[in-house]
Amino acid sequence: MTGMLNRGLQQGLKTTWTLGKVIFPITLIVTILQFTPVLPWVIQLLTPAMGMIGLPGEAAVPLVLGNTLNLYAGIAAIISFDFTVKEVFIMAMMLSFSHNLFVESAVATKVGVNWWLIVGLRLGLALASAFVINLVWNGGAELAQYGFVSSSEVVLNGWVEIALHGMQTALLAILQLALIVIPLMIIIQVMREKGLLTAMSNMLAPFMKLLGMNKNTSMTMIAGLTVGLAFGAGLMIQAVKEDGVSKKDMYLALIFLVSCHAVVEDTLVFIPLGIPVWPLLVIRLTTAIVLTMIVAYIWNSKESKNRKETPHEHSYNTL
Repeated sequence: MTGMLNRGLQQGLKTTWTLGKVIFPITLIVTILQFTPVLPWVIQLLTPAMGMIGLPGEAAVPLVLGNTLNLYAGIAAIISFDFTVKEVFIMAMMLSFSHNLFVESAVATKVGVNWWLIVGLRLGLALASAFVINLVWNGGAELAQYGFVSSSEVVLNGWVEIALHGMQTALLAILQLALIVIPLMIIIQVMREKGLLTAMSNMLAPFMKLLGMNKNTSMTMIAGLTVGLAFGAGLMIQAVKEDGVSKKDMYLALIFLVSCHAVVEDTLVFIPLGIPVWPLLVIRLTTAIVLTMIVAYIWNSKESKNRKETPHEHSYNTL
């Protein structure tokens, strides 16, 4: 048992170091940019486009902060303005698909999926969902009643304080990562050596097959659905190395997870905004299932066509 715990600890520390090298610089840079004219310039640039998805210009503030930083930054910005229920719901839906874009997308590339595909898919889903909701929903005109959340703005003086704040934020992000990833890696190592992961994979095999993936992708899916892309990346990396997850299955898993990950936290966090949260989960889960099935069907059809077109090395004519 001690050997399993040590191996899990080593794997957890190794994974934390690998992901920390990505998270620290990105978090530091984005946090510092928050206190420069860069983010306000981006927000001003996006303001005219907000009307196309039924949002006022002020909505650019939470969307930019949520995508560059995290969900909590986006929520803090939302409650700083008076938005209608419909506007808050649209922003919540967009941020559910696309948040913490730089960190989560960069970390996800560690499993071998192209960064531009992850970013493009998340932004595309966010914009498409906003456009559809604005088009089909005629209600929600009343002002949103925010609950037990409060906005707090950090006031810093000078570049030294800004830099220190950025470093502190980045270090806290890595610490939070370590506190989640290391225990998870230890648990997974024990489960793996005890044979529990094999049993779990067998239980999820029908769902994996429905999505066009092999059952050895189940650990990747569980990690992403429960703890999210950034924190689940450690388990994903280990699954690719040790479970023999194919490139196709990893792409399908990431397509599913960029649409629907950290389903509990990312759903409940919007409750204080005074909007119905269960539609957020239903829309995300439905989108993830349908999109993954479509991509799997196209991928399998292409593979089948390529196999048919590949000439055999031997022919009966040679006899």
